[in-house]
Amino acid sequence: MPLTDSAIKTAKPKEKPYKLSDAHGLYLLVNPNGSKLWRLKYRVAGKEKGLAFGAYPAVGLQQARKRRDEARQLLAEGKDPGAERQAEKEAQQSNGLTFETLAREWHAYRAPRWAKSTADKTAAYLESDLLPALGNRPVKAITRPELVELLRKIEDRGAHNVAKKCRQWLSQIFRYGLAKGSVDANPATDLDVVAAHAPATRHHPHVAFAELPELLGKIEGASINVLTRHAIRLLVLTGVRPGELRAAPWSEFDLEAAVWTIPKERMKARRPHVVPLPRQSVAILRQLQEITGGYALVFAGRNNSARPMSENTVNKALADAGYRGRQTGHGFRHLLSTELNSRGYNRDWIERQLAHGDADEMRDTYNHATYLEQRRDMMQAWADSIDALCAGANVVAIKRKA
Repeated sequence: MPLTDSAIKTAKPKEKPYKLSDAHGLYLLVNPNGSKLWRLKYRVAGKEKGLAFGAYPAVGLQQARKRRDEARQLLAEGKDPGAERQAEKEAQQSNGLTFETLAREWHAYRAPRWAKSTADKTAAYLESDLLPALGNRPVKAITRPELVELLRKIEDRGAHNVAKKCRQWLSQIFRYGLAKGSVDANPATDLDVVAAHAPATRHHPHVAFAELPELLGKIEGASINVLTRHAIRLLVLTGVRPGELRAAPWSEFDLEAAVWTIPKERMKARRPHVVPLPRQSVAILRQLQEITGGYALVFAGRNNSARPMSENTVNKALADAGYRGRQTGHGFRHLLSTELNSRGYNRDWIERQLAHGDADEMRDTYNHATYLEQRRDMMQAWADSIDALCAGANVVAIKRKA
């Protein structure tokens, strides 16, 4: 017998839940706590399933029957009303998904695959350039013209490299959303087509090899901290990235074996890097041991020994010595690469010394060779050639004693 409003109102709770049946699978579940909940029992592909329609009296008898009839219509069309409801719920959630939520989810997914410095820098640019403009926007509502306008504003302030990075990140964020089913399209594709032309700049300028004696002479005579002077010389001798040197702990160095092993967590390419140390580098590090050997970091900060020297210390020292726009800390890597390639050294040795991945991804995947001994000879010859050049220019050479 179908339910009536009076039967529902007078139904009292019992020790255990019980059902009051209506028709066509609809029933009211009466719980011991007094709650009365609408449920629909139905079958799909021979399996019994259930669907919740809400609580009485918020959902009345006629409304519950209407929802039952809608569910039965879906069943008649060969659809599962429970699955249809879930899909609708997910669609509503997706429509309400903001760019900030998606961007942070993407960053959390990608960060473990990056060096910490890359993850931190990406997060900083998200916070400063993308989230303020797009954070509260539903991802499905964001349009290509909207992104073009945002990137144009970044370019207009002269931050062309930031705009380039933002284009890449936007595309990756929306590609991630596509794969997750959170968006239906990627409005960030082909944004480079309308990118403003950046002025020609040398992002990592460097002097010619023949100019090294003058540069090193000025650094030697400049009124700069001894740690900074040694840092510059080690950048010249090893070709490592300034960040890799600046944050290096003493535990990574084996001066007896003349090797420096940088763990993958600190490397841009996320793989460990073994740096052979020429005699001149070992000599400098032994001098540094007398200064910072009691600390964890080789280049311990002046005000806080637990933190490395400032990121801009080396570049400021070079600028103060008259090399602003002509030489940066990172530029020593380009100097080393240019000179060693011109001398005919094996390209693989040079690229491995610089901890570069191979442009041929397949080749890089299978090329696990470190060429340590070849690189040791190459870098010792590099250091010796600098000494010879400086000696010819009557400049104090990088000491070779260990």
